[in-house]
Amino acid sequence: MSTTDQAVPTSLPTTYSSQEIEARWAAVWEERGYFHPDVDDPGEPYCIAVPPPNVTGSLHIGHAVNATIQDALCRWHRQHGFNVLWVGGTDHAGIATQNVVEKMIKRTEGKSRHDLGREAFIERVWAWKQEYGDRIFAQWRRIGASIDFGRTRFTMDEGYSRAVRTVFVEWFNRGLIYRGLRSVNWCTQCLTTLSDLEVEHTEAQDSFYHVRYRLADGSGEIVIATVRPETIMADVAVAVHPDDPRYQGMIGKQVHVPCTDRTVPIIADTYVERDFGTGALKITPAHDPNDYEIGKRHSLPVLTVISQDGKMTAEAGARFEGQSIIEGRKAVVAELQSNGLMVKVDPYTHNVGSCYRCQTAIEPLLSEQWFVKMDELAAKALAPIQSGEIKFHPERWTGPASAWLENIRDWCISRQLWWGHQIPIWYCSQGHTFAALTDPTQCATCGDPTLQQDPDVLDTWFSSALWPFATLGWPDKTPDLAKWHPTNVLSTARDILNLWVARMIFSAEDLVGEAPFQHVVIHATILDAQGQRMSKSKGTGVDPLDMIDQFGADACRFWMAGAGTSSQDVRFSQEKIEASRNFVTKIWNASRFVLSNLTGYEHAALPPVEELSLADRWILSRLRATTDAVAAGYASFNLNQCTDAIYGFVWDEYCDWYLEIAKPRLHNEADRPLVQRVLATVPNGILKLLHPFMPFVTEELWSHLKVAGWSDNASHLANARGIDPESLPYDPTAIEAMERIMDVVRTIRNLRAELKVPPGTVAPKVHLTPESEALRQVFESGAAYISRLSRTGEVVFGEPDEAQVAVGSVAGSGVILPLPGLIDLSKERERLVKERDKLARDTGGLAGRLANEGFIAKAPPAVVEKERQKLADMQGELALLDERLKALA
Repeated sequence: MSTTDQAVPTSLPTTYSSQEIEARWAAVWEERGYFHPDVDDPGEPYCIAVPPPNVTGSLHIGHAVNATIQDALCRWHRQHGFNVLWVGGTDHAGIATQNVVEKMIKRTEGKSRHDLGREAFIERVWAWKQEYGDRIFAQWRRIGASIDFGRTRFTMDEGYSRAVRTVFVEWFNRGLIYRGLRSVNWCTQCLTTLSDLEVEHTEAQDSFYHVRYRLADGSGEIVIATVRPETIMADVAVAVHPDDPRYQGMIGKQVHVPCTDRTVPIIADTYVERDFGTGALKITPAHDPNDYEIGKRHSLPVLTVISQDGKMTAEAGARFEGQSIIEGRKAVVAELQSNGLMVKVDPYTHNVGSCYRCQTAIEPLLSEQWFVKMDELAAKALAPIQSGEIKFHPERWTGPASAWLENIRDWCISRQLWWGHQIPIWYCSQGHTFAALTDPTQCATCGDPTLQQDPDVLDTWFSSALWPFATLGWPDKTPDLAKWHPTNVLSTARDILNLWVARMIFSAEDLVGEAPFQHVVIHATILDAQGQRMSKSKGTGVDPLDMIDQFGADACRFWMAGAGTSSQDVRFSQEKIEASRNFVTKIWNASRFVLSNLTGYEHAALPPVEELSLADRWILSRLRATTDAVAAGYASFNLNQCTDAIYGFVWDEYCDWYLEIAKPRLHNEADRPLVQRVLATVPNGILKLLHPFMPFVTEELWSHLKVAGWSDNASHLANARGIDPESLPYDPTAIEAMERIMDVVRTIRNLRAELKVPPGTVAPKVHLTPESEALRQVFESGAAYISRLSRTGEVVFGEPDEAQVAVGSVAGSGVILPLPGLIDLSKERERLVKERDKLARDTGGLAGRLANEGFIAKAPPAVVEKERQKLADMQGELALLDERLKALA
């Protein structure tokens, strides 16, 4: 039997079994092709391209939150007639994937990638990808993501690779891509360059070494301060500020470089900060990017004393050669101290860059790398951001996105890896260099058949930058590209705002001629219970699949959608997920009640508004208002507004009030058909509002409603149209009237609680004293509701004859509960006297303590203030007890 032919159970179980139901409906949706849109569908196009997770990855809390946000947006737009495409896929993740496979081979075979060779190693990576690389798809299905799994892409699949080569060749031929010697961020563990955005900075405790550089003419010395004494042997100058009076007489002189037999000049450069350190800066172009720029301005030579594998080179001197950076530092410091050149060593706190993948300290090195010129491209990205064509949500992220583009440096796009898009540059034996879309057999310039391809691969973000349009078939002019580009929304984390978002914008603007998306939603970060970023290594991470196993996907999604679109980061709390699970249970139980009372129901349109009861008009009007609030939440990308509105309506109004009002009406043969119509209409609306957040439980409940007689043309909720607000009545008078009536009920319930009236005891009567005839008519229309919901007999208008009463009030009316017949007056007086006497003793004791000058002098001010507030509260309780005793006199 096909999954889609499986019958829906005829009765609704007592409890909701999330895992069984989730698996069943996920299979149904995919079999039916509900998330595989037809390009020829006339509906308005709506498209989201999922930020592709690393192929090495599994679903973490950030993925789960973002997937929930995107899924809610997609499902809601499907409900409202849009032709929705949600593109999914994975990123090849150069460094991460290569590291994973290298470690696996080392662990299982004891070999390195170099032992295998490049071709064999890449074959191993592809084999690994086929076996493990699609785990994320199963996990997306588990969370209910309505991705079109028939259109998923991989950043190294055949079509995508052609797009990457097309971009490289075009930019190379336009002169936007060039090869140059630059100071780059080098990881001595991964043996590759990193972009500035791939370097993570953390605060570190270090030492600041003050070192003497003696003037070559013997006239004195200049002291520099450095945290990198191991690079002294690569110094080619000492720089000072031209306006620094301490050093003006030294500019142009030579100094001896410690640990070498060389002398170098003292130069003047305005980059030097006079107030930092000693105001004198050692210039080491090979090992500091700022020094490299100073070196270019002054035509200084370059010496390299640290190699790409993090070892001291021959240029460092034979006694240091082969040492690690740390070993070299210790050896240089020891030599400086023995030669009397170390003035002092101070503690120093500064930010240190490390590799985002392996956390190895970054080494600035000079290297021939491929770069993209950014001036022209950055300007193209800035235009749609600053004009508002691309809108950021929250809006405050517009500034950081613009600032990075306004201060951007050329982008280093080459990486010394084997896994990735190998740079499509070839060199012939005659010295020519050219780019090609397909692997050439001869030089494009001279026809030389002896060719060698550049061994480096492209930065992973180079290919990711093409994601919104390459996934739709670019560079071909495909129907998908014409239909769904530009996409509508990009939902992502703030961490990759510049790494990825900005690069997608300038790539699309330059290559496609339009922005890649209209809205950028920056979702909140889910923090641990202490307000820190979650960390697997620290054991503070939360596995969303474990959450789903424990609480169900719907409960997790409902919380994540609201939390993820909060304007501030959100602390994770299991109690919050439990509250969402309780909400699922509430919906399930309410639906069981409704289904049990639809026996004999025949679907019919709602009658005219004037034929509906006050409660019916109220709940239908509130459903319409909730629908409008939800629509506004989607429009502003504040899904927390949606979840809050739905939760409040379902729990506080529909379940707590309307269903209680409906129960006795269902036993009235004349009233029952009308109540059934409302009981079918409102749950149908609730399930449609909830479906984008809770797709599984709502699909299950909707299928039962459909079997029970609710007529809807859709076969399943996943492809049903959403609520048309215009189909629902809206009566603000009914809303206001019910609010007044509910206020009365709440007041009576509070009075009963204060009096400790047993829940089963019915109060003989309640007196209401409305100040206006209009309010009296409201209360009269709701008298039956007041009686049932507050367990009160008669609703009487006017003051009571009884002297012993409990008094409350609502806006415009008193609420008076006569006590005779409700409680035993003598026992209640006895109980209150005992309670008052005990409270009076406690109040006196605390007052005496606060009158003690010794206590006031010794106790912390916060403790004293807390005790004073406690005394004020106790005095208030005492006054209330006095009033209640007076009423019983």
